[in-house]
Amino acid sequence: MNELEQKLFQLAKDHLSAAYTPYSHFHVAAALATDDGQIFTGINIENSSFGLTNCAERTAIFSWVNAGRPGRIKCLLIIGNTDRPISPCVACRQVMSEFMAPETEVILTDSQGDFDRFTVDQLIPYHFTEKDIQDGANK
Repeated sequence: MNELEQKLFQLAKDHLSAAYTPYSHFHVAAALATDDGQIFTGINIENSSFGLTNCAERTAIFSWVNAGRPGRIKCLLIIGNTDRPISPCVACRQVMSEFMAPETEVILTDSQGDFDRFTVDQLIPYHFTEKDIQDGANK
């Protein structure tokens, strides 16, 4: 990992303990960097109605959206308290495809620092887009 990715890794790892996981005890954190140098973090936040749970990567992306979407997302790193790099759920992959360019790098890690590197397009190659909505509305 390069220097920025190491910084994202450390920030995300430091946030693992802040995850709100009273039911699963499965901690996940994420950190993203924008091309203008800003960093946003997120943790998973559970709810007793599991469908209302929010994943760490969506929390980080939504924090960036809430801040006015400064810059473009350059990189997203996801870490879990796992023995191998953690993979994002399909809901998170769809949100990534909405707010991140297809070539944006996504780094999947574990708490030991093992990692795999993908692009958004590799994680969700045939994602639902705004064009799909427009095509459906024009019929």
